[in-house]
Amino acid sequence: MEKLIRVAFLSTYPPRECGIATFTQDLFRELQKNCGLQTGIIAVNDQDYVYGKDVIQEFPQQDRASYTKLADWVNRSAIQVIVIEHEYGIYGGECGEYLLDFAERVQKPFVLTLHTVLPNPSEKQKQILQELCKKSSRIVTMASNSQKILCNLYGTDPEKITVIPHGVPVFEVPSREELKKQQNLEGRTIVSTFGLISSGKGLEYGIRAIADVAEKHPDILYLILGQTHPVVKKREGEAYRESLEKLVDDLGLQQNVRFVNRYLEKEELVRYLKMSDIYMTPYLGKEQAVSGTLAYAAGYGRVIVSTPYLYAEEMLSDGRGMLADFRDAESLGRCINYLIDHPDEKAEMEQKTLELGRTMSWKHVADRYTEIFKEVARRS
Repeated sequence: MEKLIRVAFLSTYPPRECGIATFTQDLFRELQKNCGLQTGIIAVNDQDYVYGKDVIQEFPQQDRASYTKLADWVNRSAIQVIVIEHEYGIYGGECGEYLLDFAERVQKPFVLTLHTVLPNPSEKQKQILQELCKKSSRIVTMASNSQKILCNLYGTDPEKITVIPHGVPVFEVPSREELKKQQNLEGRTIVSTFGLISSGKGLEYGIRAIADVAEKHPDILYLILGQTHPVVKKREGEAYRESLEKLVDDLGLQQNVRFVNRYLEKEELVRYLKMSDIYMTPYLGKEQAVSGTLAYAAGYGRVIVSTPYLYAEEMLSDGRGMLADFRDAESLGRCINYLIDHPDEKAEMEQKTLELGRTMSWKHVADRYTEIFKEVARRS
C-alpha cells in the first residue's frame, strides 16, 4: 500500500480575494482527489477571515515573530512537504522579506511555486528570491521564460526547476451562440477582460481601443468583468474604476462597454469567457510572469489580444493570438479589427489555443505537482 504523503500549502486562501488564493484553492481541491496525499492550508492573513476546514493553521502577514513560530509548529507537525506559493506582496516586511525567517528556520523540505519572476528586480527582490530558491527542494514556474530568467539572472540550479502551466477549471457550458442568446447578445462581437481591477491592468487603453473598433464595427461589446482589488479599494477607494466609467461616458461608449462589478464565481466566469469572441489583456508592464486570467482564456480556446508581457509572449506564440504595443490603444484596436475582418484566421487561432488549453486542466496540473511531492518526500 502506498504511503500517505502529508503536504501543506503556505499561501493566501479564500475568502481572501486574491488571485493566488484562488489558484491555491483550485490546486488544493484537485489534489484532495488523490488518495495518496493528505493536504492542508496554512493561510497568511492581512485581516481576520473565517475559513473552512481546509485551513489547518493561519498567521498574520505583518507580524514578523509569527514566521519563526510557524516554522517551529511545522517542524513539530507530521507535515512532510511544504508548498510556498510565492508573490512578493503577500508576505510581511519589505518585498515580503519576513518569509526568509520561515525558510531559514523550517526543517521540512519545501517546494517553491513562483507567481512572479522579475527580469529587472530591485536588489532586495533579487536577494529574497535567490535565498528562497537556494533553500527550496524544488521550484515550480508556470512559463519557460521564467525558467530562463531564474537560471541566467538569479543563478538558480536548473535541475531544481519544473515548468507546470497555470491550471484551468473544467466546466461543461453551452456554446458561444447559445450563451449570447441567453444574454440577449446575438449579433454582438464580445471582447472581455476579467480579474481584480487595478490601474496596472491598463483598462483605459482597452476602452480607447474599443472606441476605435466601434467606428468600423458598431456591434462590438467590451465586458470588463470583476471588482476593484480589495487592497487597492482600501488604499484608493473606487477612483480607478470611476475614471474608467467617466472615460466610457466621455467617449460615448455606453452601448459598447459594460462593467460587471462583482467578484465572479468560477463557473459564471467560464460562461462569460466561453461567450467571448476575443479576450484582451492590455496590461502595462513587461514583467508579468503569469496571468491566471490569460490562462483561463487560453484554456477555453479564446483568441487573445494582449500587450507583450512575458507570459503573453509565450502563451500567444505559434499563432495563438495577437500582440499589440504597450500603452497603445490604436495598436490594440488594429488587432481586434483584424480578427473581426479575418474570421477564418481567427478560427485557426482558436483551434491552436484550444489545443494548448487542453493540457492546462487542473487534473493534468495536479498530477504533475503530485509527482514532485512524491519525489521530495522520498528524498527527505
